[in-house]
Amino acid sequence: MRDNTYVVIMAGGIGSRFWPFSRTNYPKQFHDVLGIGETMLQMTMNRFKDICPPENVFVVTNKDYKELVQEQLPELSDNQILLEPVGRNTAPCVAYASYKIAQLNPNANLIVTPSDHAVLKQDVFTSVIREAVEAVAKDDILLTLGITPSRPDTGYGYIQYINNESQSIKKVKTFTEKPNLELAKMFLESGEFVWNSGIFIWNVQTILRAFHQHLSDITEIFDEGSAVMNTPEERDFITRAYSQFRNVSIDYGVMEKVDNVYVMLTDIGWSDLGTWNSLYTINTKDEQGNVVDGDVMLYDTKDCIVKTPKDRLVVIQGLEDYIVAEYDNVLMICKKTEEQKVKEFMADAKSKKGPDYI
Repeated sequence: MRDNTYVVIMAGGIGSRFWPFSRTNYPKQFHDVLGIGETMLQMTMNRFKDICPPENVFVVTNKDYKELVQEQLPELSDNQILLEPVGRNTAPCVAYASYKIAQLNPNANLIVTPSDHAVLKQDVFTSVIREAVEAVAKDDILLTLGITPSRPDTGYGYIQYINNESQSIKKVKTFTEKPNLELAKMFLESGEFVWNSGIFIWNVQTILRAFHQHLSDITEIFDEGSAVMNTPEERDFITRAYSQFRNVSIDYGVMEKVDNVYVMLTDIGWSDLGTWNSLYTINTKDEQGNVVDGDVMLYDTKDCIVKTPKDRLVVIQGLEDYIVAEYDNVLMICKKTEEQKVKEFMADAKSKKGPDYI
């Protein structure tokens, strides 16, 4: 089973909600976000060390990040780093990896994971993934990990499942993307919903059949070029292919349309670390409720998250419930309750100040 298990790490995003720490030329997956001496990408790679051999791990990223991946994951060969010429969302990304791995091993079972999530319960995660891989190797199903919600969060997608008390793997009833607060509260109260982790498990043949059924415009292109996968001609083919792909997510293009999609209920200490508030929530706080990463002196300050360069002394007085974030040439100070404006700040910085600030 271990030799037939493959991991696909999606590492091409920019992470705009985490600006100014996450930048176009250095996105958050390449940063030590938690201040533990490992980048998010390295943490993700290490998460699977007891699940599959390192030669079975593939990273899909933008061509501009090739050197960053090589620097942070030197154990990967060039053939394990899949370079997208342009971002086209997660469906083309998953299709690329699936065709490439299917050519290497037609019996492969794939785990598809983002590169910038946190999992705090490693032992539980390893056990869950092993069970999930066994399930998809045996049955023709597409499986996603569902996270037991702890609050009515409007920043996550939700999965409604058909309850079956005897099994941890449930048939999916509906997907809902980022509901409003009232709806999120209803979901939580019903007990029938979990957060969508964005971590998928399936057999490579199962996902390829789903692609052929629901995203035939993508499979027509890959079918023509499947013979050049894992050869020197692959790069030129991918450049041509991506110029024809539309922007579509794996959730919308496949998972929300198939009738063999299931969710495995889990509690793995998961966070998508997509926003400053999610980083605040997952971190240890001081006595005043502050999360601090940097050389910082605080006075009369509480419930803040501060992430600044360690070679710069930062003194803060009188703030409550704020984000203070500095990286490179940008310092941002923003109310935590207004963090949805971060993407707006980033867009304004680009239009008014130029690309050097994004």
